[in-house]
Amino acid sequence: MLVNTVKSKLKVGETVFGCFVRYPDANLAELLGYMGWDFLVFDGEHSTMEPRDCESLTRAAELRGVTPIMRVPSSAPAIILRFMDTGVQGLHVPMIETGAEAEAAVQAVKYHPRGKRGLAGVRAANYSQAGSLGDYVTQANAQTLVVLHIESAQAVDALPDILAVADVDVVFIGPTDLSHSLGLPGQLDHPQVQAVAQRAVELIVASPVALGVMVTNAASARQWQARGARYITTGLEAIVGPATRSYLQTVRGA
Repeated sequence: MLVNTVKSKLKVGETVFGCFVRYPDANLAELLGYMGWDFLVFDGEHSTMEPRDCESLTRAAELRGVTPIMRVPSSAPAIILRFMDTGVQGLHVPMIETGAEAEAAVQAVKYHPRGKRGLAGVRAANYSQAGSLGDYVTQANAQTLVVLHIESAQAVDALPDILAVADVDVVFIGPTDLSHSLGLPGQLDHPQVQAVAQRAVELIVASPVALGVMVTNAASARQWQARGARYITTGLEAIVGPATRSYLQTVRGA
């Protein structure tokens, strides 16, 4: 199994940068691999992506030494199993709201003795062609990255319990769903949303778990770094859109 370089960097206090990809095209993932991202997150929650797509995207990321990570559509163990078996090196698990849900998510990602993930000679295990399944289990438990999404006021209230769960690598704040849970959908700058988010930031940064966020531009990324975030993502559209508009404005003389 490949070494998870993102997990290794986070363990020694480094900051990592990744890109969310909603499009199930391996060529696109391969292209992005040339651009220097630490990791790519294949978005199975807000896209049409299926495990077969994820498998091809993962192969493309591996070609360029970029860590492949998946955002699954739910925390159901059967869903987690199918995506983990493709060979991704970690998962974003949405809508975690309690310590018990956090523990269940970790157990779905990890094999015995830490977890309950089903074991088979799938692609993630090199089809059982490059060593024993026992060795693979040990490696997978050490290398897989667990990213839990905190996306509601209830989740922020439960953060002390969530952060106490072993083998959680990143807690990722989802501000859009957080605003929705507070009855202020899309109002990310509302003082109430900001106050709850700041409480989450303070709890996460004070723990051994890395703070994860989504940003829209480089200035926002620097601001979040200053607040303690070490797992920083952006959407592909947030990069391509401004660059394309700037180019067209320039060449058209606008």
